[in-house]
Amino acid sequence: MTAVHAVLPDGIDDPARPSGGNVYDRRVCQGLGGLGWSVHEHPVAGAWPHPDPASLDDLGAVIAAIPDGAVAVLDGLVASTAPDVLVPHASRIHQVVLVHMPLGHKPAGGDAEAIRAREHAVLSAASAIITTSAWTRQRLIELYALRAGAVHIATPGVDANEPAVGTGSAGAELLCVAAVTPGKGHDVLVEALLGLTHLSWRCLCVGSLECDPAFADLVRARILDTGLGERISFCGPRTGGALARAYAAADLAVLPSRAETFGMVITEALARGLPVIASRVGGTPEAVGHGADGARPGLLVTPDDIGALRGALQAWLTGAELRARLRRAAGERRATLQRWPATAQAVADVLTGAGR
Repeated sequence: MTAVHAVLPDGIDDPARPSGGNVYDRRVCQGLGGLGWSVHEHPVAGAWPHPDPASLDDLGAVIAAIPDGAVAVLDGLVASTAPDVLVPHASRIHQVVLVHMPLGHKPAGGDAEAIRAREHAVLSAASAIITTSAWTRQRLIELYALRAGAVHIATPGVDANEPAVGTGSAGAELLCVAAVTPGKGHDVLVEALLGLTHLSWRCLCVGSLECDPAFADLVRARILDTGLGERISFCGPRTGGALARAYAAADLAVLPSRAETFGMVITEALARGLPVIASRVGGTPEAVGHGADGARPGLLVTPDDIGALRGALQAWLTGAELRARLRRAAGERRATLQRWPATAQAVADVLTGAGR
């Protein structure tokens, strides 16, 4: 049996903190187990990617306890911040860094150079790097002049799901699945919808309100101030059956992000034959993909552009022919989406190569 040590942020199974990265980590660990790997999980507590000294000490203890010659896959949220802990062990254990979001890609604040330097040191010392999209792979190579052969892609998978039922009407049920943070663009969505009050629609926002409470409060205050409290609702995070029911009841998924490396909620929607309107950022064009005839199963708009998002939503809400075309393409795309076992196999192949 082949063994791997998985170093993960603490709480990836916490239903109050669902995220694409957490789902990916859990499904890959499960998938590796299904392929016959012995997976030793090492959750590390901390406010990653902004750890305190105690969290770095805990990470150091975890890394020091991994046997010589072992293969370790490290979530980039943890790894990319800790070169002083990891680089000294790079010649002793085979470190494979799983990068969900490059921390050095347009980092906020005044320490951008330091963030890039830390991530660069970790990735340069790694035996291999796994990314979740071709966009992320190319961005890392460009940022850090990494050897192309060391940077691999393991696209997120989806489960097979029944097609969404929706309303069966003019497409009035909109769904946005994302934590309410500036990066996900809920403020842009609200402003876009403010210009469409003459049309019939409702929008459900599913996602944590606790990641950035101040921002979430501002968005909700704006909704109340404009009288849209009965049309735009926030239900907090949902997982499992509750999330599945939200998808099933929707006509259209909306993801107005300012940054995405892939956008797993896009493929989750498409797995149910649900068309998508999303920002054209990072790996979202890869996630949206194409139907059998080359047609996109959704619309891609300029990020942070209220007018562009409003125009796309209006086109959907008023255009029966457009809705039919996008639904048809979404049904075709549904049949070609990658499943989680294929994702796990892609990761296993990288781990096997790194351990040689």
